[in-house]
Amino acid sequence: MAVESKIEITLRNSMSRAKERFVPIDPGNVRIYLCGPTVYDRAHLGNARNVIMFDVLFRLLREVYGADAVTYVRNFTDVDDKINARAAESGRSIGEITEETIGWYLADMGALGTLEPTHMPRATEYVPQMVAMAEDLIAKGHAYAAEGHVLFSVESYEAYGALSGRSVDDMIAGARVEVAPYKRNPMDFVLWKPSEPDLPGWDSPWGRGRPGWHIECSAMAHELLGETFDIHGGGNDLMFPHHENEIAQSCCAHPEGGFARVWLHNEMLQVEGKKMSKSLGNFFTVRDLLDQGVPGEVIRFVFLSTHYSKPMDWTEKKAREAEAMLADWYDAVWQLEPDPQGAYAVVPPISSDLDTSKALANMMKLYRSGNRHRELRYAMEWMGFPFPDRQVPAALKKNKITDLSAQAHVSWKGSLDLDTQEKLMGLCHSLVASRAGAIETKDFSEFDRLKSNAVAAGVEVRIGNGMIEVTPSLNFDPTKLD
Repeated sequence: MAVESKIEITLRNSMSRAKERFVPIDPGNVRIYLCGPTVYDRAHLGNARNVIMFDVLFRLLREVYGADAVTYVRNFTDVDDKINARAAESGRSIGEITEETIGWYLADMGALGTLEPTHMPRATEYVPQMVAMAEDLIAKGHAYAAEGHVLFSVESYEAYGALSGRSVDDMIAGARVEVAPYKRNPMDFVLWKPSEPDLPGWDSPWGRGRPGWHIECSAMAHELLGETFDIHGGGNDLMFPHHENEIAQSCCAHPEGGFARVWLHNEMLQVEGKKMSKSLGNFFTVRDLLDQGVPGEVIRFVFLSTHYSKPMDWTEKKAREAEAMLADWYDAVWQLEPDPQGAYAVVPPISSDLDTSKALANMMKLYRSGNRHRELRYAMEWMGFPFPDRQVPAALKKNKITDLSAQAHVSWKGSLDLDTQEKLMGLCHSLVASRAGAIETKDFSEFDRLKSNAVAAGVEVRIGNGMIEVTPSLNFDPTKLD
């Protein structure tokens, strides 16, 4: 399928705060950069949102300009105080922690159907470029050395604050700025800092030290994408100070360039209507959900169902609905050859500021049509829903046991051990028998008690058409069925 130049891409540029027609600097060399993770722990659910957003963008750009014409960079920050602290508290080496965490991250993002970027640079591989950039900024009067540190002078860059739309005074008032005697201005930020003997460090003109966070992305982006590239992005929590600082140091180091032409920022994630936090007990890593049996395809579907620019609420209900819908889609299409005409269901809405929710709605229309399932198959693959070995993913296969009486029905997705299957069937039989008795006696107290116990164990109970169906939900606890 070739949609090519007839497709006009529009994106909401955070810098201009407007939806703009995307015109690449060079259609034969489209370049995008996404700020990647600091690798000291598992990626939490919110970390996956901009990865999925940029994965869809990557797929769109490859569709329009060609797979070989798009360069996608997503970095790993593998030198950071959080990593140092994790090493100190665990007794493990920094290298061991970062290597393990990078492996986790790639596995978890892969489970969400994301393509690997063209380049995945590690900050520690580009320290010489960071040192050279800091030296250049000092030479140009935009940075200064003080007590083993190198700091960027915010006052030297007149456009500082253009991305976030705030004045320097507002940013000082609203930000947690490090107060230090060697700073000329409270807003000045670190490009280089000294390292104690027990911490990672590199030789530099200012002594042994390590880079500040912000300069890492600027140096890697310049090395891999040049002085000016097409799109930069991340979560909107990075807009200030991280992206604001990247712009300042990059534009001052390379005034002949423009750094990123377009900025994309996704909104934050909530869980069941509340901000995700460990204190509220609603903090999940991607791996937590995968280990609980939530298929990666379901996580991806839920994320794509909300536009990236809007706050997204992860709920168990949305996950259940997504799992049921995907199972139906896979059942309908997995044996079919994909029809490239399916691209017309997803490429136009995705081209309009990555409208993934509209693309999913179009895919639902293909499913309901009954005669366009081959197009749905193509659209699903395009949107990142895989077909391993041309089959339905194991976690989305519909498994069902039906009682001979046709009144008790147990269904689940994924796999359950035989003991749990038998417990669920026993529960369903008890509900059927209790309800039959309650209908005769008009006393539903025992039936209500059984149903309440089932719900408390994380089992959904549906009643209709002379049947009772029980289905374990995401918080199903089989031990509560004993």
